[in-house]
This record gives sequence, C-alpha cells and structure tokens, in this order.
Amino acid sequence: MAESGRTHILGRVIVLIFLILILLGGGIVWFDYLNVIDAKSVLGPVYDKLRGVPLIGRVLPSGAGRTQAPASEEIPINLDAERFAVQMEALELRNMELDKQEQDLQNRKGQIEQMAQELEDRQKALDERENSFNALVSDAEIKDRTVERNAINLTNMPPERAVGILAAMDDQDVIDVLRKTDQLAQAAGSSSIVPYWLSLMDPQRAAELSRKMVSRPSTLN
Repeated sequence: MAESGRTHILGRVIVLIFLILILLGGGIVWFDYLNVIDAKSVLGPVYDKLRGVPLIGRVLPSGAGRTQAPASEEIPINLDAERFAVQMEALELRNMELDKQEQDLQNRKGQIEQMAQELEDRQKALDERENSFNALVSDAEIKDRTVERNAINLTNMPPERAVGILAAMDDQDVIDVLRKTDQLAQAAGSSSIVPYWLSLMDPQRAAELSRKMVSRPSTLN
C-alpha cells in the first residue's frame, strides 16, 4: 500500500510539472504573440513542430523570428528650457502690461499738465482782472480826491476866477467838479455855488454843461 501511495504522489507531481511546463510555454507564446517578448528566434524549431498540431498551430504567428521595430527616438524634454520659456513669456506679457500702464500714466500726466496750465492761465487772467479793477478803483479814488480838492479850492476862490479856471477845463472834468461841489454843499447843509458859476460862464457852454450833467450819469460816487 505504501508503494501504491508513492506511485500516486509521483504521478501527481509529474502531472503538475507537465501543467507548469504547458502554462510556461503558453505564457511565452502568448507574450510573444503580444509582442512583449521575442521568443520566435529561440523557439523557432518548437514553433515548426507545434504548427503541425491542430488548434495550436492556428494561434501561432508565422515566421521564424520577429524583428521588432526600433522604438522611435523621443527627444528628451528639457524641463529647464520649458520652464525658462514659460518664464520668458510671462515676463513678456508683464512688460507689455507695464508698457501699457506707462502709456496710460503718460496720457494722464499730459491731461493733468494741460488742466494745470488751463487753471494757471485762468488764475493769471483773474489776477490781471483783479489788478485792473484795483487799478481802476485806485485811479477813481485818486481822481475823486483830486476832484474834491479842486472843488474845495474853487469854492474858496472868487467866483470869476473859479469860472475862468473851469472854462479852461474839459467838459467832463468841469462836470465832475460841479457835481462834487454840489455834494460838498449838500453835506455841509449850505447852498451850492454851482448855479452862480454857470451864470458867469458863456451861455452856450453853460447850457451844454447843464445838458450833459442831466443826461450823463455821474462818473464819481
């Protein structure tokens, strides 16, 4: 019985070894069929024998050996060059953006400078108008004081002499003196000597002065 057991185990071992060889051979054939390995050049004679076996010969590829196509050479990617190119592109875009911002700032600066120049011109014009107005006011004040002084001096003179001086003056200057004389007399609460002066003047000149005094507004306050 022990002999029978050993024979049975030996038979099982042989069967397992045979199955392993079959699986190994089938795996080699299958990987070669998938072009994973090249076993045709080594197992060429075995392939020839197996092609005569039904079913197995149908799945075997023809040809004693397989020449694998050389793998296409791939240009290695230079990561530093790619990174550098990306950085250069980003810098170029940044430079373009900075150039645009600089151009916008220049345009804005030009507009501000133009506005500042316009404001400066307006301020100069206002200053000139103010200076002109002040000069006019100053001239008017000086003239008013001069007219007032002349009116006082003429009032204190003999009427004939005063009329002689008035006759040599321009109409507007005479009118200013006559009006100022009326104002001073009114302020003092006395009668004005203007009517008497006019009576001593040439009638035509007196009439012309009276007409202008009525028709023209006073040039002095």
